[in-house]
Amino acid sequence: MKDRAAAYEPLTVERLAYLLAGADETRRWRLVAEFLEEYRWEPAEVRPRLLEEEPPPTGDERWDVFLAALAEHLAAKDGRGAPSWVATRTLRQFWFPFNTPAARVDAVVHAPAAFRRRGVYVAAQELNVA
Repeated sequence: MKDRAAAYEPLTVERLAYLLAGADETRRWRLVAEFLEEYRWEPAEVRPRLLEEEPPPTGDERWDVFLAALAEHLAAKDGRGAPSWVATRTLRQFWFPFNTPAARVDAVVHAPAAFRRRGVYVAAQELNVA
């Protein structure tokens, strides 16, 4: 019998949404950290493919909007435009994922534009997990 190793496939934002659905908050942040780590290691020509497919709903509108902000933020860091699917995702009420007084102040001051525009207040250093 021939031993076939599965080919490595980096995590996409679409697949990340499936994994976030039903996960608790701690696991969600670990999954985001894993996605960011894999994204950073991929060559520049591969990265757009990781963001292009619209993710399905996670069951939590805040996380659906977070994924749109994340995709736009990463595309901008790479000097590209955001995928078209991100345009319609925004929150009506601000969300502070890290909701302590210090974290809120830090997020208001340092949240990347793609997140602020959508009402998600997370400081940029929270996205530098790797």
